Amino acid sequence: MGEGALTIPPRLTTACSTAPERAGWLARLPGVVADLAERWSLVLGEPFDTAQTNCAWVAPAVRSDGANAVLKLGMPHFEGEHEIRGLRFWNGDPMVRLLEADEELGAMLLERCEPGTSLRDESGSKQDVVVARLLTRLWRAPAPPHAFRPLATMLQYWSEETEAASTRWQDPGLVQEGLGLFRDLLLGAPRSVLLATDLHAGNILRAQREPWLAIDPKPFVGDPAYDATQHLLNCQRRLGSEPDGTIKGFSDLLEVDHERVRACTFARAAAEPRDDWKDDPLSDLARRLASA
Repeated sequence: MGEGALTIPPRLTTACSTAPERAGWLARLPGVVADLAERWSLVLGEPFDTAQTNCAWVAPAVRSDGANAVLKLGMPHFEGEHEIRGLRFWNGDPMVRLLEADEELGAMLLERCEPGTSLRDESGSKQDVVVARLLTRLWRAPAPPHAFRPLATMLQYWSEETEAASTRWQDPGLVQEGLGLFRDLLLGAPRSVLLATDLHAGNILRAQREPWLAIDPKPFVGDPAYDATQHLLNCQRRLGSEPDGTIKGFSDLLEVDHERVRACTFARAAAEPRDDWKDDPLSDLARRLASA
């Protein structure tokens, strides 16, 4: 990246326009990037501009020893608050390695996945197998005391955001059923492990150290059945056309209770916060799950 103004991907600019805290972070970003490049002796390339980089500034980097890396600075974001802690916990197994970090700045220097192509390029059945293998390796219980937040914290945060938008709900009964499940699903979980919560094919890259590595964790401690939902919700066509078979097939690969996975998926589709509650494909999916 040459001298001059820092390139800011449009998606990141849009995401940062939603809150003063994020707008302030974006205004400080050029100076922070320059300081980190000097501190960590980096030569930076132009930032990545994909659907996966709308909550962070992410750019290829070359270290002083010639090794390739990635510099990532996450915008203020509730779900991703403990990303650095999660990367340290998993320590490259099977996640990208954290090479340097500044927790106060939310800055990470990460292992570069090469060639770095996304699992999205593979078939649906191949995606299911790879996501399941990575999730089952990630699911470990952190030894107490630890600083990771319980899944209940995120579900409560989402519930409050959804309830604040109640005047825009198109199907109040459906949303209320989803909110009730958010509460009920926290009861009776068979075990509690550290979850990635956002693992899907777009957050899995082809690499050299391992065939596939996970990126962008948003760690919370909770029921493994919940961790199946992000991949399933990213497969809406399959899920909508064959909900029972899609959920059961993926649950079997994970060796988790498919009824709990189904309930978690329905709750998210029915009651997860969203920008637009009108003509909403997630609500349509929730209705299909309920009718099936």
